[in-house]
Amino acid sequence: MPKLIRVARTFLAQGRPPSGAPPDRLEPREVAALGAAVQKLSHGLTRERALVGERYMDQPQLLAAYLLFYWPVSYAQMRRLLGELPAPLGPALDLGSGPAPASFAALDAGASRVLAADRSASALKLASQLAAGSKSFNTQRWTPDGPLPDGQFALIMAQHLLNELWEGASAIAQRAVLCRKLLGKLSPGGTLLLVEPALRDTSRPLLELRDILVREGFAVRAPCLYRGDCQALHRPSDWCHAERDWEATPVVLELARAAGLHKESLKMSYLALAPAGEQWVVPPPGRVLRVVSEQLQGKGRLRYMGCGPDGRMGLALQHKHLSDANRHFEQLERGEIIRVEGAAPKGDGLGLGEGSRVELLAAPGEPLPPRPVDA
Repeated sequence: MPKLIRVARTFLAQGRPPSGAPPDRLEPREVAALGAAVQKLSHGLTRERALVGERYMDQPQLLAAYLLFYWPVSYAQMRRLLGELPAPLGPALDLGSGPAPASFAALDAGASRVLAADRSASALKLASQLAAGSKSFNTQRWTPDGPLPDGQFALIMAQHLLNELWEGASAIAQRAVLCRKLLGKLSPGGTLLLVEPALRDTSRPLLELRDILVREGFAVRAPCLYRGDCQALHRPSDWCHAERDWEATPVVLELARAAGLHKESLKMSYLALAPAGEQWVVPPPGRVLRVVSEQLQGKGRLRYMGCGPDGRMGLALQHKHLSDANRHFEQLERGEIIRVEGAAPKGDGLGLGEGSRVELLAAPGEPLPPRPVDA
């Protein structure tokens, strides 16, 4: 965090950082100014969305606010998600990188080198300052209407990018065109990782994009275990997102309070896609599901939503039926992959009893052992 603070101050002061400022925390006047900028970013990108498609990264105050608030959040999101992908990561492309939090997350997760590509020269300059001459990090200007960077990559990341590209009825089709091109630039075994805000209006278009690409034969590495059209799209009020625990830094918490926001956990929607010709990874035998909800309200029972090879379904267990074999059901986390034994169809899903068994196969952010099968 001290490095992020130092770079942000240098950028705001046009190369002349203030003397005497504490290196590891913000001064009250900085909290007030940057908190207001964080609030403007939040409203402009997730509420009124007036900043979507705008060059907000070229505004010094907004760029500094992004660096000290959204940069740590985006970095932490990417680190959690990269844990679900095959290793090693190899060379990576961070498309629409901004100041490159995803790039540094990939480098810290083992990527051999990263190219950050963005239309904002200011954001790329700031990212280069953070890299401090690293030979594993490079930048390149890129615009959505221009050609993609040259080369093949083991990992391509597009974090909080797609929802800002194109609008209207043709937006998803245009995003699909871009994703096909990106998938074509993956080396064998590579991954295209798409990350979007955990909002209904950004998550549902990502699921629609998923369905288009899955119908064309592309395989999903994570989070999906279901190979058909996403059932979260059946009702307009539904969507699917991930949530991960994290310990926010004091600066992030301070700016969140100043902006009237909450950052107790990491929330995002994501999709990890494999290049053409790769097969889906299937879970071990048995009734295997990913938990896709928090604990739901239910009188006298515990309820969750799960999604597995058989689709999306409810899971319920009465408190009186808790036992040593199913005790883990009491503390399920969104994103876990579990195996359920001894459950019976009931209502919109499965009813568990005293004799049911619940086994944790993978914690949030961990991959299942790969078991490729014919598509």
